Parts: sequence; C-alpha cells; structure tokens
Amino acid sequence: MKKIALVLLVCFVAPALASLAVRAAGSQPGSWRTADWSSSGLLPDPALDSEAAVYVMAARTGGLKGALAVHSWIVTKSAGAARYSRYDKVGWGSPIRTNAYPADGRWYSNAPEILTALHGADAGKLIPKIEAAVESYPFSHRGDYRIWPGPNSNSFIAHVLREVPELDVALPPEAVGRDFRSLGDFVTLSPDWRNLELSLGGYAGLAVGTRYGVELRLAGLVFGIDIMRPAVKLPGFGRIGMAREVALVS
Repeated sequence: MKKIALVLLVCFVAPALASLAVRAAGSQPGSWRTADWSSSGLLPDPALDSEAAVYVMAARTGGLKGALAVHSWIVTKSAGAARYSRYDKVGWGSPIRTNAYPADGRWYSNAPEILTALHGADAGKLIPKIEAAVESYPFSHRGDYRIWPGPNSNSFIAHVLREVPELDVALPPEAVGRDFRSLGDFVTLSPDWRNLELSLGGYAGLAVGTRYGVELRLAGLVFGIDIMRPAVKLPGFGRIGMAREVALVS
C-alpha cells in the first residue's frame, strides 16, 4: 500500500499541485465577463479559403481549473463556404452550441492551439460524418453536463473523434473528461486495433497504443509516456518532450 501511495503521490498528486501553484501565481481574468473571447487570428479568413476544412482545437480553461484542464471544440467549413461552423459543449442551458464563439476564439483569454487540421477533399468527406456525430451525442440535453468526470466539453469532442476515427487525433492529456464513458462501456478499441482504452466511468482508466503511448488515468488526470513522439505526460503540465505533431492533411 505504501508503494501504491508513493506512485500516486509522485505521478499524480505532486504534478497537479505544482501546476495549480504555477497557475495561482499567474494573472487571470477576474470572471467570464472580463475575459477575452475574441478571435485569436489563428485560422485563415474562410471567405478567402475556398477549400473544405476541419480543425480540432483546444485552449486552457479559466481560473484554477485551467491549471489542470483545457476546453476543446471542433470547427468545420464546407468547400466554398464563407464562414466556419464551430461546435462546443458548455455547462449551461442547452449544452451543445453552434457558433456561440469565434471559430478560433480565445477561451477565458487563453489562446487556442490546433490539434489537427484537414483541408480539401479529405476534409469535405468527413464533414457529414462530423455533423452526424454531433447530432448523435447522447448527452446533449439540459442538465447533461458535469464538470467532472463528465460528460463535459471534452467528453463531447472525444465522442466525435471516436465516431470519426479518420480524424486520427487524440485530445491532449489535459482534456479532463475525454475518457468519460457511461458505466458499462468499459472498453474502446480503435477500428485499426492500434489503440485500446479502458475506462471506469472516467474515474480511472488505462490507454495503450500508437496514439496515446501508455497512459494511466486517475480522476481525470493523466500520467503517461508517448512512445511514438517521445515525451512524458504529467497532470496539469501535459506533454513534456517532443512537440506533438499537428496533422495538416490536404
């Protein structure tokens, strides 16, 4: 028991507390009203880009939560469309939102990053599947939101990624709620059999594969090793090591 406690302390508790301390020492908006939600300018002007496009994006969330968690969303644009469509899940009202924020908007003043980007015919083929996955999300009604262990914003995007495996991207380890599953839905195996996830309702789990490396998951926090792109994954800090490659497919 002492060895287990030591592992939990070193791998999960200590990094999480360190990340919380770093966050507390920084400057954050006082509330959602004073936060910056404007466009970051990260995405091209859709009116000047005739190709279809798909982006999966994430940004740190607000307050001390941002020490441990990001908020994720997905953006699509059909060929010839003059605007993007952005899909999020939030914690108030009807949770699934379309175009509630700029496609590349900051989240609680935090700049977003692109996790994957697809353009052209490949993106165009996936947009109907993405829209179907958004519509099929089972936790899309009022009250269908729990900040922990889910279903939350990251649980929603993780569902879309599972339904559209061609996107071939994993949410970052700081995406608390990505491993949420309904109790009884314990095992997820990717169609190519290269990635296996085990989940106990998002409270604990394990992932092994080319997409995740090896991840131990506890209470929404992740400790792991990325083998394909060498890095260690720590609660709050995410990947430390080789930068994650952004897939730019056209």
